[in-house]
Amino acid sequence: MLTGSFASSVYGIHRGSPNINFIIAADETGIRRLLDRLPQLDFYSDLGHALDACRDGSMFCVIDHVTGLKIDFIFLKNREFSQEEFGRRNKGVSVGHLALIATPEDVVIEKLEWEKLGKSSRQIQDAAGILKVRGAELDFSYIQKWVQELGLVSQWSQARRLRTWISNSHKVKTNSNQNLQFPRPEAYLMM
Repeated sequence: MLTGSFASSVYGIHRGSPNINFIIAADETGIRRLLDRLPQLDFYSDLGHALDACRDGSMFCVIDHVTGLKIDFIFLKNREFSQEEFGRRNKGVSVGHLALIATPEDVVIEKLEWEKLGKSSRQIQDAAGILKVRGAELDFSYIQKWVQELGLVSQWSQARRLRTWISNSHKVKTNSNQNLQFPRPEAYLMM
């Protein structure tokens, strides 16, 4: 399931990132199949590290030598939110490819959680971008439930404040004094 900044770009305001994040539910056989399918000349991977990550329930990466992208494979956690998030995933298109993608609500929650763990303002910016672009479409009661359960109240408040700022500052004045909103990013992602 696609997550991280690529998923937030599908639902929110695009930003470039050298990383692609996938949450996976795989055993050691599945990991071996995945790595065997990658062209060895184009990708760097370490089977031993990947198998250790599978046993530990952590993560491993693959590096695309052609594009320079780092692809993180994060093993599905055995906790209520992670299991529900994985079950809610949707089919979507990212960078012209069909993929299973975390829902916009779940990406917002993930971004809040990553900010809490790593203190990265980019996470809050990504969450605010989704709130700005998808606002009326989001299930706020679902988000609020997980914000409370995961202790993300402060991060949620920051994202909502930043969304308000983005909403007020991302308008373009035309010669006729009309305010025009910037187009939604999915127009560029062939959705």
